[in-house]
Amino acid sequence: MNVVDIMSSPVYIINADEPVSHARKLMLSHRIGTLPVLNEGKMVGIVTKSDISNRLAQAEPLWRRRPIDQIPIKLLMTEAVITIYPEASISQAATLMLENGIHNVPVVKNGNIVGIVTRTDLMRYVAENTEKIKTKVPNLMTEDVISVHRHHTINHVIDEMNRNEIARVIVKDDEGKPVGFISRKSLALNLLTDNEGELSTKSIKMVRRSSPGGQKTYRYVKEMPLTAEDIMVSPIISIDVNENISSAAKKMIEEGLTGLPVSDGEDIVGIISRTDIMRAIL
Repeated sequence: MNVVDIMSSPVYIINADEPVSHARKLMLSHRIGTLPVLNEGKMVGIVTKSDISNRLAQAEPLWRRRPIDQIPIKLLMTEAVITIYPEASISQAATLMLENGIHNVPVVKNGNIVGIVTRTDLMRYVAENTEKIKTKVPNLMTEDVISVHRHHTINHVIDEMNRNEIARVIVKDDEGKPVGFISRKSLALNLLTDNEGELSTKSIKMVRRSSPGGQKTYRYVKEMPLTAEDIMVSPIISIDVNENISSAAKKMIEEGLTGLPVSDGEDIVGIISRTDIMRAIL
């Protein structure tokens, strides 16, 4: 099999001067995570959900106050685009993504975009080749699991991901028990809902007691940042430590996830990601 046999087509594109809001609509309506960026018919960049969510969150305050329908996508796109040809092998596509730390590779023939190979395409290949790919989950999973508290802000979650160069964290409750899971994907879907380009917030009722042990009285409503528990996937969907990579790939596709906590009974002993599973193709 070659790249042409697994690539996604047609390819949805966006022009460099079009706003972030249009990119958001395309991604959500077509359930895609990547858009090649064109200028006068020529590909000049590529933009992903993660690019949008992470860069808006890290932007300067003045810029973040600009509505996303006024921010051109060219300010967020990645300019250096790596491409591949249709006749390349699936192993070559996986190697290209892993070596360059990218999630998608546009497929180009005679200067035209004819498709795009995504990590989901490679995951589907692994899921459908159980007999050929028999690697066990523990052989490829990441054992170092980073966690955040359920009351940590989304900014803290993003900081932890960036500092540790990871794409997912486990959310724990006050007793240290795993109660949820946050990925870059869930961050992107939540952060893109803010029309002002700012991180979403929630309104909560602040309370005081009129006297010690007295009845609670609502005083006012305060706007607070969203926290980890507001956007986490819960309950946690995991894969057993004794399963093979193909089963993990199939489960991720079925659940629409980019990574899975690996469980050994009630304990989370690792995380298996699409990047990890792609290594089984090499």
